[in-house]
Amino acid sequence: MIKKLFGQMLLTQILSAMTVTLCMLIDSIMIGRFLGIESMSAYGYSTPILLVFAAVGSMISSGVQVMCGRTMGSGDKNGTNACFSVSAAMAVIFSVVGMAAVLIFTDPLCTLLGAGENTPDNTVFALTRDYLRGFIIGAPAFMAAQIMVPYMQMSGSRTRLVTAVIAMTISDVIFDILNVFVIKLGTFGMGLASSLSYFIAFGIGIVYFFKKDCIFRFKPSLVRLSTLAELIGDGVPTLINQVSLVLLTFILNKLLTSLGGSTAVAAYSVISTAGNICYSFSSGVAAVALTLSSIFYSDEDKPALYELVRVMMYYAILICAVVTGVIVLAAKPLVLLFIQDASATNISVAGLRLFVLSLVPCALNTTLKNYYQGIERVKLTVAVSAMQNFALTALGAFVISRFAGVTGVWLGFLTGEGLTFILISIYVLMIRGSKGFALIPKDFGAADESCLDMSVTSQENVVSASKRASDFCVEKGLPGRTSYLVALSIEEMANNIIHYGFADGREHSIDIRIVISESGTLLRIRDNCIGFDPVKYLELHEDDDPAAHIGIKMVMKLVKEANYVNSLGLNNLRLTL
Repeated sequence: MIKKLFGQMLLTQILSAMTVTLCMLIDSIMIGRFLGIESMSAYGYSTPILLVFAAVGSMISSGVQVMCGRTMGSGDKNGTNACFSVSAAMAVIFSVVGMAAVLIFTDPLCTLLGAGENTPDNTVFALTRDYLRGFIIGAPAFMAAQIMVPYMQMSGSRTRLVTAVIAMTISDVIFDILNVFVIKLGTFGMGLASSLSYFIAFGIGIVYFFKKDCIFRFKPSLVRLSTLAELIGDGVPTLINQVSLVLLTFILNKLLTSLGGSTAVAAYSVISTAGNICYSFSSGVAAVALTLSSIFYSDEDKPALYELVRVMMYYAILICAVVTGVIVLAAKPLVLLFIQDASATNISVAGLRLFVLSLVPCALNTTLKNYYQGIERVKLTVAVSAMQNFALTALGAFVISRFAGVTGVWLGFLTGEGLTFILISIYVLMIRGSKGFALIPKDFGAADESCLDMSVTSQENVVSASKRASDFCVEKGLPGRTSYLVALSIEEMANNIIHYGFADGREHSIDIRIVISESGTLLRIRDNCIGFDPVKYLELHEDDDPAAHIGIKMVMKLVKEANYVNSLGLNNLRLTL
């Protein structure tokens, strides 16, 4: 089920990762083609500010993935709503305050970014200021779009998510064309086009959160500092990752200015914008890894974590190897979408081909980093972020550029990513008591011999799974009544799922896990059928005919505790016996 689930989540997560970059990509193409090289340089100087807002949005988004993965994995609905309430409040406050700050201090910010002083003959400064003012108006929608992604992914609302991204992209293209040929507001109009597009995506996504079947509820009473601290703590590794990118962009802009002037900076704008789309593929794989690792870790599901590492590394290598090949072959026509200046084109084509060689090691590093964040290895996550996105890449670019000029800057990306993966591998080999890159200690969770994992795909499997569960419980010395109850629960619940959930004719499966520990016996039943909460169902039908729903009623009355949560489009029922 894990490989299939990973594949189902991957496309929407890749598209979601593009929400931040698609408008920037479209703006970059339109600016380079129709507004000239100076406007392209202005766009490049603006990038660090855009990345700051993306950094905070990514921090909240990843904090949501980790925190909600933990609360949903354990069935804590109140904790899930607290996370939702705090993240929404935090996004509103930061985006509004940040927008006001940029609008008030635009001039000194442009100078700090390297666009020079505000003088009558400094065209680049004016263009940079205009783009920032246009783009920053959409900051609230920009951040909201990032934060809605994990919630909609976890709720299984993938179609709405894809619709929002497509609508945003089409809108930005239309608004940019109108700006270039009709309204003619220059770089300000380009930034404003992105802002309007983000508001359209936000409008489509926000509808879900007002629906009756939405599993998240905003409750002001749950907005507490303790929850805020926990959310920030879970998202800090991603913030450090994004801050590292901001610093790297700032330093490379300075380095390229000294080596090749504004032409080299414009080339870097092209490469970084195209690179951000390439990064969306590795970011998509990594985002799925973060969500699933958080849920499986909170569930103490070792087999699922081992399988997750295998699947996520497979997808990271396969997808990014294909992307690398495509970009190497299509580098020149891709660059020509952005700029027509001959010297800038030559630098950009050569640089893009060298840059994409770093995509596969980057995908492995990013995916492993997010996985480690999900299993609460925060220090390792921070170390990888600092090495990958700043220290080793900047150092590589600086050193190699001393001998190879601008080309050395592009080679810095491959050097930084390659060295980072080598260091991760060395660290993994040094850690004893863990299994490969998963880094799960042998004493994590329940002992392997105290767990039984099975999958049911048909009615015929149910009886054999029930008998196998009973035999396992007897073998572990559980009382006969407990063994019987485990077998009965599996038989009743699995038959019910097959009867109603498998009726649509699609491919489905039921994953069953039994965990025996000193605190009791836990039975977890997980399926990928239509959402169904047996706990709430019985509450709504408690006055019905006593003979109705007899199987579910019998199981629920015999177990000590029943907890249901629907996450990632999966039904998860935990029965404590």
